[in-house]
Amino acid sequence: MPPSHEAGWAHADGALKAPSWLRPPADPNALVPSLWPSTAEKVDGDLRIGGVAVPDLVADFMTPAYVLDEADLRARARSFRDAFATFDVFYAGKAFLCTEVARWIQEEGLCLDVCTGGELTVALRAGFNPARIGFHGNNKSYAELRRAVDAGVGRIIVDSFAEIERLARITDDMRRTQPVMVRVTAGVEAHTHEYIATAHEDQKFGFSIASGDALEAVKRVKAARRLELIGLHSHIGSQIFDSSGFEVAARRVLALHARVADELGVTLPDLDLGGGFGIAYTTQDDPSDPAQLATEISKIVEHECRALGVEVPRLSIEPGRAIVGPAMCTVYTVGTVKPVTLDGGAVRTYVSVDGGMSDNIRTALYDADYSCTLANRESTAEPVLARVVGKHCEAGDIVVKDEFLPGDVEPGDLVAVPGTGAYCRSMSSNYNYTLRPPVIAVRDGKARVIVRRETEDDLLATDMGVTDE
Repeated sequence: MPPSHEAGWAHADGALKAPSWLRPPADPNALVPSLWPSTAEKVDGDLRIGGVAVPDLVADFMTPAYVLDEADLRARARSFRDAFATFDVFYAGKAFLCTEVARWIQEEGLCLDVCTGGELTVALRAGFNPARIGFHGNNKSYAELRRAVDAGVGRIIVDSFAEIERLARITDDMRRTQPVMVRVTAGVEAHTHEYIATAHEDQKFGFSIASGDALEAVKRVKAARRLELIGLHSHIGSQIFDSSGFEVAARRVLALHARVADELGVTLPDLDLGGGFGIAYTTQDDPSDPAQLATEISKIVEHECRALGVEVPRLSIEPGRAIVGPAMCTVYTVGTVKPVTLDGGAVRTYVSVDGGMSDNIRTALYDADYSCTLANRESTAEPVLARVVGKHCEAGDIVVKDEFLPGDVEPGDLVAVPGTGAYCRSMSSNYNYTLRPPVIAVRDGKARVIVRRETEDDLLATDMGVTDE
């Protein structure tokens, strides 16, 4: 916790020091390659992505805007597909989904997981093969389940006894057989934020192995006439760098897998170990590459299967943010620069931009760290420790908590924040009636809108008090 002070935490001794992992850059104009899409570069101070200069993008499309590197996203999808060649690799629709990205993912040979009827709608509109879709969610409605069965979704991951009963009724009524996986909680505490750790006992997802609910769920699915039990599903969390959690989870889930075979005489063909692999948001993050992850996880599963005397099931993995997260950045225009002098003479430089928590809620919600760079010119000024903030009426409307920017940053400058592909556009809002930014895909020197910017007409479209004059 920050040290206390009668005037508030920001006034305490040391409050304005950079975090220990953040070092003043030798050149504040330079990019840290691990944080950016693979095509990102600086040319005479201008940030270029996919061969397109960001100032040119802004001239055409304004700010704020999400900029998505198509080649980078496709390359990351292929790297997971190739590294996990014997696995089914599921792209996380919740991280970011639109019809164009769904098409790219299908073209690169990946599967897709969705967790609402809306995400399923986007996938089907994109022409995604429903047999390669997995449907997640802890509270799927009757209508959502019925549509998934009707569409021919390849697997529904059941999450409660009520859902098993609901899905059994639907499949009987439709006279359709539906492949099902049972989501289990392995009691693993992933080393991540509390809100995105999903395999410990005290949370809303899945059936507990320890309590016996998981085995009971397997029995109920097996007893349902038109539910085809294909395997168990486990997911320990998100933004994970340490494979030790997967080792513990695999041991516990595979023990249940073996028990199902011994006690019920059912050999489950599939096993999904989730994923949620981390990405580099700042220099403190050191993610593993897909080949390393594939090697480690395969060894873990093979070792546990040998110990249990069972065949290795067909495996699925869900990389989560690791495919789209690094492929996108967000570009803003600076509106004000405000040096604020605190007690003792310390100065915090607030750089206010034309977006904020409506287009990136993660800093406020998860205390997430981000980086940024000046995107429209080269500067010779000394770097200063700055805080990039949004335009919303919230003190917690912070985009980048701490980063070194050139000391001459000024209104009209462009600032780009990397690593915003996952959970930024998908969790965006109209808070303060702001307009959601567009998603601009760039590749080979060309830019195109794949999700348009909202308009004021969009804001008013659902307001039933609006009348035409």
